[in-house]
Amino acid sequence: MFVPRSFAVEDAGPVVELMRSNPLACFVLGGESPSVSHLPVVFADDDERDDLAGITLLTHMNRQNPLWGSLSDGARVLVVFQGPHGYVSPTVYGVSPAAPTWNFTVVHAHGVVRLLGAGEPALRVVKRTVQVLEGRFGAGWDMTGSLGYFERIVHAVGALEIHVDAVQSMFKLSQDQPVELQSKVAAAFAGSGRGTHRELAEQMYTHLRLKADVDGF
Repeated sequence: MFVPRSFAVEDAGPVVELMRSNPLACFVLGGESPSVSHLPVVFADDDERDDLAGITLLTHMNRQNPLWGSLSDGARVLVVFQGPHGYVSPTVYGVSPAAPTWNFTVVHAHGVVRLLGAGEPALRVVKRTVQVLEGRFGAGWDMTGSLGYFERIVHAVGALEIHVDAVQSMFKLSQDQPVELQSKVAAAFAGSGRGTHRELAEQMYTHLRLKADVDGF
């Protein structure tokens, strides 16, 4: 991924947070005919990270997914985590000439696959995924009463580890604009109810250290 220097993120903290906040990732297996699936991808542990190279990610899919049949130990994959994003209209700037653009946040994790066996290894991945997603996005559901059901259906689950060896991140947040225009863009997103605009405004206020002048920020 081409990442202009002004849009690069050196600190691991925001990158980890984006990955954990947006776990439905685009899982890409390369080759002559690339295969893609959208899968829940979670960290194998809850450790704090200063360097993302060397981390382990977990995911799973239906074994009937053709992608599963194409995977093998050592296969190289790309996992794309898409964060908040939104269109920037030139009307926001209030100056001319101007050009439209799209602000966005994204993380690319490159790594190699280790396939896990059926049964207990796959069940561990499912349980870890439930723990992570329910803890962050759910309402405190306890999976204990459903473990028997999990055990009955886990034979259909293909689980794997992704051993990450490189991470690229790009937070395009109007860094190429003067601070005055950055503030206008952030305020426009903060006041919008569309898509992930408010989350994008939070990213801009945080990373650009802009002064928030919109209610709720």
